Order: sequence, then C-alpha cells, then structure tokens
Amino acid sequence: MATQLRPRPELHVLSATEEAPDALPLVVVERLDDEAVGLLRRLHRGGAKRLILVPATIDDLGLSAAVEHGVVGLVRRSEASAERMAHVIMAVARGEGALPADLLARLMAQMGRLQRQVLEPRGLNLLGLSTREVEVLRLVADGHDTREIAAELSYSERTVKNVLHDVTRRLQLRNRAHAVAYALRNGLI
Repeated sequence: MATQLRPRPELHVLSATEEAPDALPLVVVERLDDEAVGLLRRLHRGGAKRLILVPATIDDLGLSAAVEHGVVGLVRRSEASAERMAHVIMAVARGEGALPADLLARLMAQMGRLQRQVLEPRGLNLLGLSTREVEVLRLVADGHDTREIAAELSYSERTVKNVLHDVTRRLQLRNRAHAVAYALRNGLI
C-alpha cells in the first residue's frame, strides 16, 4: 500500500518511526478479526480519531466494530487502487466519511435495527435522550418555566429539574439554554 501511495503528490506517506499530528492511520487487514479490532481500538484510544480501513473482506459485525473504533474511511482491498485510496484519504482528511455504497446501506440498516430493537423499547434514541427528556426540552424551548412544564407533563417540579440536571450533566452542557441548543442542533426538537 505504501509503495502505491508514495508517488501521489497530494499524499505524504510516513515511515514507521515518523509522527505527525494530522496523520491518518491506514490499517490493511485480511478480515476484521479480534486482532484487527484490537489494533483499531488501540489506535483510537491512542488519539487517532479518524481511521481508514482496507480489509479484504468485512461482515456486518466487523463493520459495526470498525465504526465503533473510529473508522470513517473504508475501501475493500480489491478496490484499493492508488486513485481510489488517494480519494478516500483526502476525503477523510477533510473530515468526510468514505464507505462503499453497499456498506453504507448495511450500516444504516444496522442503525435502524438498533433504534427499533434496543433503544426504542427503553425509551431512548441514538443521541442518548429519552422521550421524557425530549418532551421537557421541547417545552423549555417553547419558553415554559419549570412549574408550567411540570403541570403540562403531570410531573413534579422536582422531576422536571432532575430531568434537566441529568441531561446537562450527562451531555456536559452548561445550562438549559445549552441543552435546548443541543437538542435543536441534533434534530431532537
């Protein structure tokens, strides 16, 4: 892979001893087995926020594990031409994701199943807010005070305050306004 990428003028391939703060780790594996997942985990925990993976084969479980450990660019080894790799590397460097269309569809189907089978039965969504938390934030966004929210939802004022406190603490937000902004930015309200 390094031999293929070195001639590309837009890329700089680092040697094993070189380091660069904006380097993008490129992991080439046969398949995503426990050893490969361990490597991705170590790289991700070591500070690599965007990884590129080049597997010969990948299944749905491997795809989920890859995304969980920071992979945002993926190219099957059979499709890993110098041109394709340069395109994916540059896309990831710009902060974009790059997955083959069929893998993106499989990943989206997995996310849908996760939402329906795991999160919804527990009153949660993919962004980690419960239905009750979303209802409270929606009413805060509409300008209601704690007493009005409690009356509207048939909660005690203490429950409303606890919901807001839990959301701001868990999501590391500063106050109610910040919580509402977070919910708006993420399409929750």
